[in-house]
Amino acid sequence: MSAPSKEEHIEVEGSITSVLPGTMFRVELDNKHLVLATICGKMRKRWVRLTVGDRVKMEMSPYDLAKARITWRLK
Repeated sequence: MSAPSKEEHIEVEGSITSVLPGTMFRVELDNKHLVLATICGKMRKRWVRLTVGDRVKMEMSPYDLAKARITWRLK
């Protein structure tokens, strides 16, 4: 028997359009799709600050395309 594979995720980029309470962000993808995103644990631990207009890299589950996890802040 093989070990179950880890869930695949979709990597996308976008820009933050609004900052919401509870470390949530509204992010607009390059194809104009809006998603609700939160910060991943490493970014929260390192106190990475995100503001409106920042470009970010995110992971999305193929099951829910309305939510994402921000994993990286781009230049």
